[in-house]
Amino acid sequence: MDNIKTKTIKNIENKMSEVDSSSIRYKVLENAKDFKTSWIDLGSMLYVVWRDKLFKEWGYKEFENYLKKEIGIRKETALKLLRSYSFLEEKEPDYLDKKYNNELSARDVPSYEAVDVLRKANDKKDKGLGEEGYKEIRKYVLEEAADPASAKKELTKIMEERCPKNEEENIEERKTVLTSKILTMLKTLTKEAEIKELLPDKMVEEIQSIIKKIDVLLKEHQNK
Repeated sequence: MDNIKTKTIKNIENKMSEVDSSSIRYKVLENAKDFKTSWIDLGSMLYVVWRDKLFKEWGYKEFENYLKKEIGIRKETALKLLRSYSFLEEKEPDYLDKKYNNELSARDVPSYEAVDVLRKANDKKDKGLGEEGYKEIRKYVLEEAADPASAKKELTKIMEERCPKNEEENIEERKTVLTSKILTMLKTLTKEAEIKELLPDKMVEEIQSIIKKIDVLLKEHQNK
């Protein structure tokens, strides 16, 4: 979502011109347009839309359809955004107060992906990270506005220092890496087979179904 397409922004602006500027629907669209600098505001509004099923009042049967057609973000992105916002609301309310009191500039606000790393760090407090380890990551993310990749790397580093992996964990990690490589290869080969019509359509569909299942398993493992 960091690179919202011009077409998406135009669609949002067109929709904004059709609704009441004082309505919740308008405010959600406004925050979606400025997603990069106001994801916290968007997360807050989307939570209300999801919780109160407001999207149904606006002509959408499913939350996913509303996300895709009205504000131009994928369900996976929205869920991660909602998790990150909910985490701040529950665990870091003082930080949100600073945001809403305009004590933070846009450059001081970390991305929702970086906050998601902090959320995962919180879940690892009892798994070797500890309170001090969490505070290190918290400082890195909330005070230094670290990018997601750097935050994840720092979390991995601290976890390895505080809780060295045993052989079983190393084996599981190698399995994950290998599975990820296989998944990438499958996607590439299936796409080529589809384009060049090397396999029957039914077989391609079956392979694509398997790819989706592997993808889900990998994401579940990475979110633990």
